[in-house]
Amino acid sequence: MEKTWRWFGKKDAITLTMLRQIGVEGIVTALHDVPNGEIWQEHDIRELRDYIEAAGLRWSVVESLPVSESIKYGGADRDALIQNYCRSLENLSRCGIHTVCYNFMPVLDWARTDLDYAWADGSSSLYFSRARFAFFDLYILKREGAENDYSDAELHAAAELEQTMTDDERRALIDAIIVKTQGFVNGNITENDSQPVELFRQLLDLYKGMTPARLRENLQYFLEAVMPTCRAFDMNLCIHPDDPPMPLLGLPRIVTCDDDIDWLLHCVDDPHNGLTFCCGSLSAGAHNDVPALARKYATRTHFVHLRSTDILPNGDFIEADHLHGRARLVEVCRIFERLNPTLPMRVDHGRTMLGDDKCGYNAGYSFHGRMMGLAQMDGVMAAVKEMEHEQNPNQ
Repeated sequence: MEKTWRWFGKKDAITLTMLRQIGVEGIVTALHDVPNGEIWQEHDIRELRDYIEAAGLRWSVVESLPVSESIKYGGADRDALIQNYCRSLENLSRCGIHTVCYNFMPVLDWARTDLDYAWADGSSSLYFSRARFAFFDLYILKREGAENDYSDAELHAAAELEQTMTDDERRALIDAIIVKTQGFVNGNITENDSQPVELFRQLLDLYKGMTPARLRENLQYFLEAVMPTCRAFDMNLCIHPDDPPMPLLGLPRIVTCDDDIDWLLHCVDDPHNGLTFCCGSLSAGAHNDVPALARKYATRTHFVHLRSTDILPNGDFIEADHLHGRARLVEVCRIFERLNPTLPMRVDHGRTMLGDDKCGYNAGYSFHGRMMGLAQMDGVMAAVKEMEHEQNPNQ
């Protein structure tokens, strides 16, 4: 598979020169300064593409061309927004970029409660605590009916946190859930917003009464509208699974498991309608067998995210290192190298280590931690290729 890296543009503290030196071949990035819903202009795409190519790399994947909330909840302006989306796809194609990773998660792009959970060796990683998330929902967001979505044990744990959590800890939790994990991804809420919780409530209100069936209808509507452009311009759209793969804050999640993926790929059965196979998101659901899903959907996968998680007995989950955890990345690499070996892949959510915490990197996107993960996966892929060659020397 092609070794790629998520890079956040010219303002990223991690430079393209650094990435070329550590063996990166392709760049995964976006026009982060373009507001959601606006057309990506061809000259802007071309300028960034040329900048990447001047560093000896190529722009392999767009992650992401955001799907506006109005498209997800079915707002009155969704047709105009979809038309803009199609124009952006056309312009990307004209610049030689043909793979776009997107998601259809309402409001929350991805959710963690802790951005620097400490490991015994002094490194840190992302972490999802069910109790802390329940506390946020019940006592900070104060969502109506939230108590019905949690177990008695989770309600009790959240109530205990209400008695002990300091103001600074509350602010850090808000920052983790709705600011630092969201602002650099979809721009709905940024660090410049003075009332992030109130803005977040307003976003949630847009989805009142939303059911999984209706959200599916809206996704199918979007796909049916964009697929003619994808066919005409050879654009591969690959949806990212929900992270984590479970309902949150009363919002439906519709890309969480085998049944969801099967529905997605058949509701608009076109090879350009594909999957971003995120091993980490899928492994955070105890119901998912990640290698089995990789085997089943390898030929409809356009992009791979290699990371892994461990689920704890209380239901919390934590990022695992790339050689361990529920995702079983060695087996996943074996499957993709056999069934779809030209895919771009990127390592994801590396630990914060060796001074990463002092560099201002986006949450989950450290340099040294991801570099270690890339080295591990590079070694795995080399071993897998050698084994495949030994077993099939004539191929």
